Amino acid sequence: MTRARLKTYLPILDWLPGYDRQALTNDGIAGLIVAIMLVPQGMAYALLAGLPPEVGLYASIVPLVFYGLLGSSRALAVGPVAIVSLMVATTLGQIAESGSAGYLGGAILLAFLSGAILLGMGMARLGFLVNFLSHPVISGFSSAAALVIGFSQLKHLLGFDIPRSHLITETIGHAVTHISQLNPATFAIAAVSLVILLLFKGRLAPWLKGVGLNPAIADGLAKSGPLVAVLLTTLSVWFLGLNQSAGVSIVADIPAGLPPLTLPGFDLALIQQLLPAALLISLVGFLESVSVAKSLASKRRQKIDANQELIALGAANIGASLTGGYPVTGGFSRSLVNFAAGAVTPLASIITAVLIALTVLLFTPLLYFLPKATLAAIIVVAVANLIDLKTFREAWVYNKADAASLAATFLAVLTLGVEFGIVAGAGLSIALYLWRTSRPHMAEVGRVGSTEHFRNVLRHEVQTHPDVLAMRVDESLYFANTAYLEDELLARVADHPEIKQLVLIMNAVNFIDASALDTLETLVVRLRDAGVALHLSEVKGPVMDRLERVSFSAKLGKGNIYLSTHDAIQDLTSQHASGPPLTRSGERVAV
Repeated sequence: MTRARLKTYLPILDWLPGYDRQALTNDGIAGLIVAIMLVPQGMAYALLAGLPPEVGLYASIVPLVFYGLLGSSRALAVGPVAIVSLMVATTLGQIAESGSAGYLGGAILLAFLSGAILLGMGMARLGFLVNFLSHPVISGFSSAAALVIGFSQLKHLLGFDIPRSHLITETIGHAVTHISQLNPATFAIAAVSLVILLLFKGRLAPWLKGVGLNPAIADGLAKSGPLVAVLLTTLSVWFLGLNQSAGVSIVADIPAGLPPLTLPGFDLALIQQLLPAALLISLVGFLESVSVAKSLASKRRQKIDANQELIALGAANIGASLTGGYPVTGGFSRSLVNFAAGAVTPLASIITAVLIALTVLLFTPLLYFLPKATLAAIIVVAVANLIDLKTFREAWVYNKADAASLAATFLAVLTLGVEFGIVAGAGLSIALYLWRTSRPHMAEVGRVGSTEHFRNVLRHEVQTHPDVLAMRVDESLYFANTAYLEDELLARVADHPEIKQLVLIMNAVNFIDASALDTLETLVVRLRDAGVALHLSEVKGPVMDRLERVSFSAKLGKGNIYLSTHDAIQDLTSQHASGPPLTRSGERVAV
């Protein structure tokens, strides 16, 4: 294996030789800040997934090390995230009771399956498959999931039990009808936590910069909101004994020590149950990771290898399954913090993992009195940014079909559940694409003045010839649109019996499949029977190569394929056409 290829699979070989003290300082600061953020977040997301809080910490150690060694992004921060945690809870809630050994075993197996899927896709270079989840579908999914996640935390924020449901209306209805069970102390802790988190998130950094503090330090302090909320509320519960006197739910005992080595239970029936969810978790997690990674890499003119990201995330999830964790992926907010804090290499993630390992090893007794209401508040603030109204507004103005797929995904997630919702959204977006491309835009064109440019006769003042019809098709030709192409061309010829020559302009055609080729061959015969000769112009090289393999030019007729539309019209009007050119006026300027 060449050194260049080895660097592709082990990106650490690319940045490690030039690593210096300044880079270590930057990575150390970023790793510390992300660790401060990830400890409470990891615990909170584990609770969201229906798992003990320490599982979130376990999932924040070995996976970060594996990604740091294999990932192509220098700023992506891997670990538990809200959407994946919700998908884990939704999946496992159907097969085991939360808190049971079967539930934890299912989470570990889910991590292993997700890792195996991602690793397999990376080895097979299948990173392109994620493109089938369009941005509107992901936006609708994320927005709906954010609402489901937010309302799922009501029981922790209000201090009384609310049955789990993917229907927000049921959750709200139960909360309203049982509001008399509100725990005032728990609600107060949640309110104080939310205020602290929101103040740190939106107001602290501008205020600190306004009083002259270094911007980098100000931004770093603004990210410490979760830590401050955890410290303040934990000390309050401990000092006032609120867990005993006021019934405030706390994290309680967290096992001290490094993550245990675990092996997934390979139960074939359970694997069959979990496999569809593992596939969705893999795709959604990878899409979130690679989107964030590409966004951050572009700011520093760095490159992201999507297939290597699949391998790195696959290894991270397998690492989680071997150390008592659950599925992980790149987190949006943590990655932004990592980037803003100055991380220059993936070593920042490894430093974060070491610090979390030290926390698990030495400091878990300090988290005994941590109230679950604080963790719920951290989740609510974290997912609030996922609600994306801007994309829907823009999609509605620009393309109603995209807006429809976004809305359908949003409603499906809320009414049918997370997995069904994203599958429905992806299916609808693909169906809309097929419908849209099955009726390609086709325009009759004419010459603009005495130039060599040809434009739509309905939009420009152009010259045409009575017995030459020039049609431009603005879509690749495949099985779904061949019937439309044939019907449209034959209808034009039927409506204009004076036409003797038909030029099909192919400059927008990037591919012709076997069904479209058969249609073109049929058109040649049918048009010839009607006294019309078919010609092609501006055929792209790769398309022409395929046509030559089946000798299509011979079936079309010698000399009937032209390099440009100008050449075609000039040749046909001088040799075959009769009558002067006609001038036709368009209505508006566009191509």
